[in-house]
Amino acid sequence: MLQNADQTLNRLRRLIADGTIGADGRMPPERHLADELGVGRRSLRRALDILEQEGRITREQGRGTFVHANTNREMPATTGSGNGQVPAASGHNGNGRHANGHIDAGIGAAFAAIPFDRILEFTNPIEVSEVRLAVEPVIARLAALRASQADIRRLELALAETKSATDPEVYEKADEKFHRIVAEAARNALFLSLFDTFGASRRDATWRRLSENAHCFKRQAVHAASHQEIYDAIAARNSERAYECMYRHLSDIQRHIYTYAFPQEPAEQRS
Repeated sequence: MLQNADQTLNRLRRLIADGTIGADGRMPPERHLADELGVGRRSLRRALDILEQEGRITREQGRGTFVHANTNREMPATTGSGNGQVPAASGHNGNGRHANGHIDAGIGAAFAAIPFDRILEFTNPIEVSEVRLAVEPVIARLAALRASQADIRRLELALAETKSATDPEVYEKADEKFHRIVAEAARNALFLSLFDTFGASRRDATWRRLSENAHCFKRQAVHAASHQEIYDAIAARNSERAYECMYRHLSDIQRHIYTYAFPQEPAEQRS
């Protein structure tokens, strides 16, 4: 059975990191690489798109695909066999992660050695969305309990900005402003620090590419409606409602990011 785009991406990251492919700076042609990995061409291209956005590879028309020279050195050490695969019985997906998403202890130790100010070099929008989903609903709950009237007024103004945004860039700034005011209103310095880490991640090339797709006019209208629900719950001091609204909002964003990053392949390419 052919691997899906998520598995293909993880496996390519591993193979690039350990030098199995691209050791001479050039990756094999797409057709050969797809055959070697046992994946569909569409799945492979989507994975290569994301690797390019992450700065791991460069594709040049008519010349081929090139691995960046510093990719192997910057990637944390991983475990597994030399060809980037691990035995199927271990439950891994080829990137040091089990099928349920947990990272091996060895991989965790490697990531633990990364300075905090460089952690964004080793993450991606999907991972950021997972952490946001775990953290920001709690932040919204605390904001409903702790926000001052000045906070609520600022949040109302930021809500109006998200509704009136005329282009994706303006919306992106208004959206981040809205969520940061919620984080400030929670009155928790550690949560605010985490939120600012999320904000920094949204400024990299990969996130901007996803944001351009996520923030078309129709998506802006959906998100602005979610912001209205979050605002109403916080203004009403309804902490559980604030939690639920933020969770639904971020779940919708996560689904959209995942759908864009890993679109479903036609049935004939998966067989």
